Amino acid sequence: MDAAPPPRDLRMAGQAMRHDSALKHATGEARFLDDLPEPAGTLHAALVLSPLAHGRIRALNVPDGMPGVVRIITPADIPGENDIAPIGSGEAMLADGVVEHMGQPMAIIVARTRDEALRCALAAEPEIEPLPAVLSIEEGLARGAWIIPPQVIREGDAAAALARAPMTLAGEFRAGGQEHFYLEGQIALAETGEDGEMRVHSSTQHPTEGQHVVARVLGVPYHRVTVTCRRMGGAFGGKESNASWVAAAAAVAARLTGKPVKIRLSRRADMAATGKRHPFLYRWRAGFDASGKLIALDALLAADGGHSVDMSGGVVFRAATHALNCYAVPDATITACAVKTNTVSNTAFRGFGGPQGALLMEDVLARIAAHLGRPVEELRLANLADRTPYGQAIEPELARRVYAEARRDAGWEAKRAEIDAFNTTHPTIRRGLGDFLCAFGISFGIPHLNQAGALVHVYTDGTVRLAHGGTEMGQGLFIKVAQVVAEVFGIPVEQVGISATSTAEVPNTSATAASTGSDLNGWAAHAAASAVRDRMAQVAAQHLGCAAEEVRFEDGYVLSPKPGSNARLAFGDLAKLCWKARVSLSATGFYRTPDIHWDAQAMRGEPFFYFSYGAAVAEVALDTLTGEHRVLSAHLVQDCGRSLNPAIDLGQIEGAFVQGMGWLTSEELWWDREGRLRTLGPSTYKIPGSRDVPPIFRARLLKGAPARAATIFRSKAVGEPPLLLATAVVNALRDAAGMPAMDLPATPERLLSLLSARETKPRGR
Repeated sequence: MDAAPPPRDLRMAGQAMRHDSALKHATGEARFLDDLPEPAGTLHAALVLSPLAHGRIRALNVPDGMPGVVRIITPADIPGENDIAPIGSGEAMLADGVVEHMGQPMAIIVARTRDEALRCALAAEPEIEPLPAVLSIEEGLARGAWIIPPQVIREGDAAAALARAPMTLAGEFRAGGQEHFYLEGQIALAETGEDGEMRVHSSTQHPTEGQHVVARVLGVPYHRVTVTCRRMGGAFGGKESNASWVAAAAAVAARLTGKPVKIRLSRRADMAATGKRHPFLYRWRAGFDASGKLIALDALLAADGGHSVDMSGGVVFRAATHALNCYAVPDATITACAVKTNTVSNTAFRGFGGPQGALLMEDVLARIAAHLGRPVEELRLANLADRTPYGQAIEPELARRVYAEARRDAGWEAKRAEIDAFNTTHPTIRRGLGDFLCAFGISFGIPHLNQAGALVHVYTDGTVRLAHGGTEMGQGLFIKVAQVVAEVFGIPVEQVGISATSTAEVPNTSATAASTGSDLNGWAAHAAASAVRDRMAQVAAQHLGCAAEEVRFEDGYVLSPKPGSNARLAFGDLAKLCWKARVSLSATGFYRTPDIHWDAQAMRGEPFFYFSYGAAVAEVALDTLTGEHRVLSAHLVQDCGRSLNPAIDLGQIEGAFVQGMGWLTSEELWWDREGRLRTLGPSTYKIPGSRDVPPIFRARLLKGAPARAATIFRSKAVGEPPLLLATAVVNALRDAAGMPAMDLPATPERLLSLLSARETKPRGR
């Protein structure tokens, strides 16, 4: 394990512990939603999806007498509002009058079995009058079809600086979207209760949003809806807003039939009906001098929002605030927007616009370096920033450190010489070397989302029950927060019982997203546990003959601070004493992130609590005859502060890198000219497999760099930042192909096309 050992003052937090469900995952004992016993009489639902990208609905014809069909639900049947918008309003759960993308749900079929529901849904024949469809960002820009109008961050006067710059370059490129491809698809089980109550098991990152959306479509107050989630089989942002409407569909079906209803989308339906990572179009013009020092930049980052707002506002905001990454441009104008197209509404995806934003400067630096005939690595170090264009300080010393350590780990100089020598003698297979450096801001871009709650009970046998608003999707949040609680009480983590996330236990929560899960829920749980511990310390002090503030909680015991004293109580014995003394052993905890603010009019402020820094070096081999490529090695260094759990964090770094590699090199979403998504499963959509993982893969945590911000035990977030490190692979492919500019993903087909175009391009004299 390369991670730094935990400091001596921490015994549970900071330890490399396995995921709380690791063994259950390996043996199949872990219960996901589809593994739960179905209540008696459970019905199953399936969706009728639009076959067209845009059109007026004239009729929906479903054959009579389909076996097992109990009910066909259309927009007119919805008890409350036909609106499942996560932010604002105006997004229909079932298309009403007009369909706006291929795969949009039009009706819900409820049947005795899932197979019967699916057969009926496939047999449905909608009559739709086609309407013109907008299918590209360029057309959306030309029409001014804004989902999110342009947001502009200005620093200085970019136009004037460009006019006086010694040199200028302009560029345009595109980055595609990405399917979440979680192992467990979208699923929900809804069951009616007394007095209009609805209980929903949902595979969701945001139980509170699910509660609100279900209540809205049922037309009931929030307290009538309980949403619960024990674990998800992956999410990556795809179960933040999309899970809510799936839960709402199950709840409407349960309300109208009076029976429990489960809905589990097939992979094909899931990919057709749920949102993706936002594709982006970039246009920029930069000014610089002969040394590669940046002087000015005017850039447009335009996202494809799909047919509705969904999470596009936050994605555009994060793309804009990460467009310069950790680089300085004295005079810059960054314009970011999202246009409306007739495609599925794009949504949250790991990184939430940050990865798309950071791609801008990679293109700028690569093209300038090629123009000047200088290594791009020199330009990185020459242009490091100490603050962002919106006025927030960053830490260039940490950026330099992770960058230097990643290059040292990879043996950059020796590897560069080795690759250059190889390429001189191999005309067909070309090797390339690339690096990447980033600073990633941690906090929700909307300030009021940066809050969390927790609930802690101590029982009289010394065991603890922990609940908080975070959700477990395989990322290890639950074990990390349990370690925090165990640290507070000075007990083994095995004594902390982890419970499912439920709106009935912790209300008004934020999504487990934006890499804030441990930060927010860790502090909330710390507050709850500390409140109980302080009460227990008062009782312990009476028995140990000391002041309450002197009582120590260590290794499952409560100890006297007196030198040479052996007086102590087992934690469970103290819990019994507290109960007999009628002292409450239960508390809620609450946390809100301090010191963050944002002026949306001026587009300035400090929207992030801190920044996480990471760097990577990647080596690739490219077959110039086919465009096929392999990542031969990757060396990653990620700043996690004082890690709460190095084992979990290393797993997150490795997984994020491979997922980012898929987005940038193999995962291509393809719509035909009629707006039909043709990549609807693993046969046509290529996610990374085990053989795509670099054979030399070294990831480690930056040592001795506790967070400066008052994070939980000075740790830092790890969920999203490492995904950006896969950009090093793109930079290595640029190096191997000898092309500073390319659209993404850099699939073999796209690379071969670029290489062929270069070879056939007429040469001037």
